[in-house]
Amino acid sequence: MSESKDFLRTKVEEDLASGKYKNIITRFPPEPNGFPHIGHAKSICINFGIARDYHGHCNLRMDDTNPTTEDMKYVEALKDAVTWLGFKWADKVYFASDYFPQIYTYAVKLVQLGKAYVDSLNEEEIREYRGTVTEAGKRSKFAERSIEENLDLLERMKNGEFKDGEHVLRAKIDMSAANMKMRDPLLYRIRHAHHFRTGDTWCIYPMYDFAHCLSDYIEGVTHSICTLEFENNRDIYDWVLDALELTPPRPYQHEFARLGMNYTVMSKRKLLELVNGNYVNGWDDPRLPTIAGYKRRGYTPESILNFCDQIGIAKANSMVDVAQLEFCIRDDLNQKVPRVMCVLEPLKITIENYEGEEAIDASYYPHDVPKEGSRKLPFSREIFIERDDFMENPPADYYRLTPNQPVRLKHAYIISVKEVVKDASGAVIEIKAEYHADSKSGSDTSGIKVKSAIHWVSAKHAKHVEVRLYERLYKVDAPEGLEDLNPDSLHIIKNAYVEPAVITEKPDVRFQFERQGYFYADPVDYTAALPVFNKIVGLKDSWSKKAESTESAPKSHVPKAHVEGEVVPMNEMERALFDKYTTELKLNTEIANTLARDAGLSAFYNEALCILNSPVSLANIVANEVARELKQANELKFSAQHVAELVKMMDEGVISNKIAKQVFEEIAQTGENPKAIVESKGLVQMSDPEKLKPLIDGVIAKNPDNVAKYKAGNTNLFGFFVGQVLKSSGGKANPTVVNELVAEKLKHV
Repeated sequence: MSESKDFLRTKVEEDLASGKYKNIITRFPPEPNGFPHIGHAKSICINFGIARDYHGHCNLRMDDTNPTTEDMKYVEALKDAVTWLGFKWADKVYFASDYFPQIYTYAVKLVQLGKAYVDSLNEEEIREYRGTVTEAGKRSKFAERSIEENLDLLERMKNGEFKDGEHVLRAKIDMSAANMKMRDPLLYRIRHAHHFRTGDTWCIYPMYDFAHCLSDYIEGVTHSICTLEFENNRDIYDWVLDALELTPPRPYQHEFARLGMNYTVMSKRKLLELVNGNYVNGWDDPRLPTIAGYKRRGYTPESILNFCDQIGIAKANSMVDVAQLEFCIRDDLNQKVPRVMCVLEPLKITIENYEGEEAIDASYYPHDVPKEGSRKLPFSREIFIERDDFMENPPADYYRLTPNQPVRLKHAYIISVKEVVKDASGAVIEIKAEYHADSKSGSDTSGIKVKSAIHWVSAKHAKHVEVRLYERLYKVDAPEGLEDLNPDSLHIIKNAYVEPAVITEKPDVRFQFERQGYFYADPVDYTAALPVFNKIVGLKDSWSKKAESTESAPKSHVPKAHVEGEVVPMNEMERALFDKYTTELKLNTEIANTLARDAGLSAFYNEALCILNSPVSLANIVANEVARELKQANELKFSAQHVAELVKMMDEGVISNKIAKQVFEEIAQTGENPKAIVESKGLVQMSDPEKLKPLIDGVIAKNPDNVAKYKAGNTNLFGFFVGQVLKSSGGKANPTVVNELVAEKLKHV
């Protein structure tokens, strides 16, 4: 455990010292409705880490209260993530569904105590009766039902006598509460759906808040650690346990800031959209921020754990640079993996004055890595070098092979160009060279001065491999939708060549391909007939360089993502706004939290909302773009009217989200009317099928190989075609229309 304690560990120590708890029990309680991502890794480290540090234990529990979205494959993915990160749960995997009978008994008890009732209002009426931030809610007339009638209805709900939505069970708390979540929250709803564990035993299911706190109590959890968006839910959590008069010890909820990372989405809905829409190749696609994706890409558990430790635990939401995660994997692999040579785009070199073959001794590790190991590098008359390691007409600062500049082959000899061989089109297809026999590495007496050494492989002995180069899945730092996908996030190189020891001796599964980056033998597609390697991360240490220029960076050049410590909880007004934003306006919790806690942003948002009734779209742009401008500028050059007009054009499909961001940048700089900017620059979104079809035809015509693969069954390429069309339109094409047209076109090619 680190010497610097976060506020959660400080709280645990206070509770132990006071005798509040004898043993610490935490839990990691995901909903099994998707694969866990890097944000879950942070939660895993916190919950399992605290249990470990204080000699307690952590339960792995599936909060499986929604049968329509959950599946056993997600359970297995969650188990695998915890195990891979090096943690062990208690005696078994727990499930909230195991407690359904007991939770139902607690619901009956609340009814018997007069603290819960069966309500027959529909969903719209319940929302209307809840009231607003400034107006108290109105209790349903059905709250006057007798205890006997409520018990009868609840029993009949359980027995399946009613349709979905016909009745709900609600807590009877306070319809004028400042925390709108306390205005008679729902405890049970009817849902005739097959549950992956309980089958058709139940047709009513507890709401998350109700099941969550009771599951914690049943398991003896001491510290229920949640992310910040559940702060307002804590009142429900406490009310349920208090109302049932459950005997101590009982759990208490504590919140921390969830992980946000640029160039990344961690919304389960958006991740599911990517997977189901075939924009990626499944939940373990190496471009996804899922634990399975990082694992398949080649990240190590140690690098993820180190990353989670570096970003710390705080109660202030912040955004972490993805480069910090890349630093962690690079830093971990640098001291572990062997260095080998692989040529991605081969150019043939024939060394005319060399005969025969030889084996060159070469270490796997540089002098500053405390590991031992070496291999024999076969050297022969014909070798491959990287195509961009030769240039016929180089610029002044080019230090590799040229017609007039010799170069060293790493671990081997210096070579010089004798002749450049080209094909009919003028492309270089071969270099005829000579080697200098007295220039061998380690015993060079040639006196020849060279400016660099390049990697190479013997053409005769090298092994043919497939290499997959992954870039960021999104091309913008704050992605919102499919239009922000990077169409060049994956490049597959079919004809790469690696030195033979990598395949025959298999000294490791992760390697540094010299001058290329770190690579991993793909655990799914790698075969003896065709080895496949995934690029984990490049060699460039961009995060460290960034940190060096930051005055507040620690000496390790790995800055904390945010200062550890607890911020002041929401006051009543902020909490009321948060509830309004999430319940009435349907904003996601992160956006609602940002707006509610900032009076300036909230005022701007409410003003824009009076102009245009588009709560979600307005909230997204205010919480991101407007928030950024407020931090950077003393005075805004635009108004809520500007933003409302911009969002109106987005909602009507006049401009795309991408174009909207460009227009906003100009509004922020000039204060010009957004409609005028769009018209003057011709930025109107392309939604006319007749204008889009030629672009689609062009993409199809340029990619016959991918069309053939798609027709042969590789439907994952659908996202490639959509991305290429969006790219060819300069971001103006309407993604929804493009999806439909591309799907139709591919049916008939």
